[in-house]
Amino acid sequence: MSELRRPRTGRLIGGVCAALADRFGWNVTLVRLLAVLSIFIPGPQVIFYIVAWIVIPGEQQPEPVQPSA
Repeated sequence: MSELRRPRTGRLIGGVCAALADRFGWNVTLVRLLAVLSIFIPGPQVIFYIVAWIVIPGEQQPEPVQPSA
């Protein structure tokens, strides 16, 4: 299992589904499908997604390597 971080690549809207799939080793397509299907069930799913988008940190951009002189 990896750290819970929203990836810089491979995300569609906010990267929440990709982050959860990566963290728990699940298929990202399945997580996205379940997230979309959950919208049709009454509840605070959209609010949860927005909060997760804010709370889950994004991946840091790698530091550029300085060539040695």
